Amino acid sequence: MGNVDITRLTKAIVDYLGWLNSTGNSIRLRERYDQILIEFLIFALRKEIVWENMFSLDTLRMFGKHSAGLTGAIDVLTGFSGYLYEEGTIPEPLEVPDNRVLLPDICEKYLLYLQQGKAVSKILVRSSRRVLAPLNEYLEQHNIDLTNLNIQHIDDFLAEFNKPFCKVTRGIYRSQIRSFLKYLHDEKVIKRAIAHLLVGPRTFGEPKPPRFLRPEELKKLFGSITLDAPVKIRTYAMLLLSYSLGLRPIEIKRIILNDISFQRAELAITIRKTNNPVVLPLPEKTLKAIAAYVYKVRPKSPYRELFLTFHKPYRPVCTTVVSHHISKTMKAAGLSASAYWLRHTYAQSLLRMGHSIYDIKEMMGHQSIRSTQRYLHVNIEQMRKVLFDETL
Repeated sequence: MGNVDITRLTKAIVDYLGWLNSTGNSIRLRERYDQILIEFLIFALRKEIVWENMFSLDTLRMFGKHSAGLTGAIDVLTGFSGYLYEEGTIPEPLEVPDNRVLLPDICEKYLLYLQQGKAVSKILVRSSRRVLAPLNEYLEQHNIDLTNLNIQHIDDFLAEFNKPFCKVTRGIYRSQIRSFLKYLHDEKVIKRAIAHLLVGPRTFGEPKPPRFLRPEELKKLFGSITLDAPVKIRTYAMLLLSYSLGLRPIEIKRIILNDISFQRAELAITIRKTNNPVVLPLPEKTLKAIAAYVYKVRPKSPYRELFLTFHKPYRPVCTTVVSHHISKTMKAAGLSASAYWLRHTYAQSLLRMGHSIYDIKEMMGHQSIRSTQRYLHVNIEQMRKVLFDETL
């Protein structure tokens, strides 16, 4: 194993642990991942495993034997490879052999339905398997048959299973089980439709207005950006789409080349939460950033999606990659902020320019006016700061 491989693996582990931290996972979970990935680094060094063989089944099996005393080591390494795959760093993620986590027939049929019937990515199928396996184990331990499954069983399971995870991850797993419950009802395995009963815990007394960047923070952010690498040119275009148009990360990920009119300086957003397509004017700086990415560094590919990975085979990036690189750029500028802060900053700019709340609702693509009203709360706080010198 050469110095290049050592450096590459070390950097990948540091980036992954940083991503886990930025997504709000629990300290206990991060410490476990930290321990196992450091052990994997030592293992790879001792075995002199080159980067090309780092994430293969043979390596997985060897590490499984080496780390027999570490609970969940293979799952951690599989998750790590999935992250690297989405980042475009490795061509394929690790595939855990199915017989290792073989589920009841109905579960396997559901996972096959996700992959073939709904064309869900392998990453999401594996994520569904990760929550269905412990659910199946829980039901077996408590002698609960799927045909007798009720919402209380699911709530009890999630209360224990979701403890180590952050709010976002809990919501993802809850959504995956909700989809499974709907499938069970459609297949007449359970008589009663209970998927809609699976909801997250309500929060009370927690007014959380959107967070945004102040002018001095924006200056700091854009002043720190360099365009000396293809990934930075790509991230800069993503960042400007979020800041100048208020686009969500998923909307940025969905942009295809046909959506962009360089001649008219317009961008068509065809899929929004409101199911109401919109054509937005592209500011000159944003248009130039997109053009620089497309004509200078975007890989040649049959895919029509605007943003692609930089690792062969070139594929469309996922929403996580968009969020991660924007957040990473902010962190590099010394700002503890997420991609959504730029979207919220855009809304604040619309307020300052005198747009009505209904105009902002349409421009932001909100489903409900209540979502837009949160920005009024922020604006009132800003006025109090200016008039009365009160702390925000």
